[in-house]
Amino acid sequence: MEAAIRFLSPVDQFSTNQLFGSIDQLLGEGFTKIRLLLSTPGGSVFHGLSVYNYLKGLPIEVDTYNFGSVDSIGVVIFSAGANRFSVPHSRFLIHSVKFNTQGAISADEKQLDEFLKSLKIDQKNIAKVIADTSSKTEEDVDNDMNNRTTLTPEEAMDYGLVTDIKSELLVSGMRVITIGEALQGHMNITRDVLIPNFNTISESNISSYTENISLQIGTI
Repeated sequence: MEAAIRFLSPVDQFSTNQLFGSIDQLLGEGFTKIRLLLSTPGGSVFHGLSVYNYLKGLPIEVDTYNFGSVDSIGVVIFSAGANRFSVPHSRFLIHSVKFNTQGAISADEKQLDEFLKSLKIDQKNIAKVIADTSSKTEEDVDNDMNNRTTLTPEEAMDYGLVTDIKSELLVSGMRVITIGEALQGHMNITRDVLIPNFNTISESNISSYTENISLQIGTI
């Protein structure tokens, strides 16, 4: 049996928790194949890599589809597909990792060095995933990330990310679970998050992001 999950959301704690729950539900119901339809601006490196590793470790086949725009860490999730499809009118965006923070921050040299090391490891892991999936080397992918590379479906196919370009996404009567989309006036994912200001950086309030968000460092 084959089911589909339509994921139209940033990659964060809320969307990935729902994705994991949806996959677990389908596994429990006996589905043996999943189509993961993606259109995402990217988001958390931690959650994106976790999704990639989870998809690769499943005992069933997962195919990924780009049905709009797959950016940043979304490309890593897309890379988990056994077969990777794209609609003709879509795009892929590969770019470097940045830290995202909220509020005023302060950090000493050692802390900044630790965060820089963490950022480099995240970037290396992303480059390795994409290189392992595509026909490129890690160095090639790292350069493309630093140069903010946008790919058309045809270019992504030449790159090795996409295995086929086609418009078909679903089969009539297929079970579909939606994540991040408005359904009859309600959101499939709802959240009310208070982001506090803070004076020091800690692991609990700073995270690596592949969205285009810069680290703002100020003085207290």
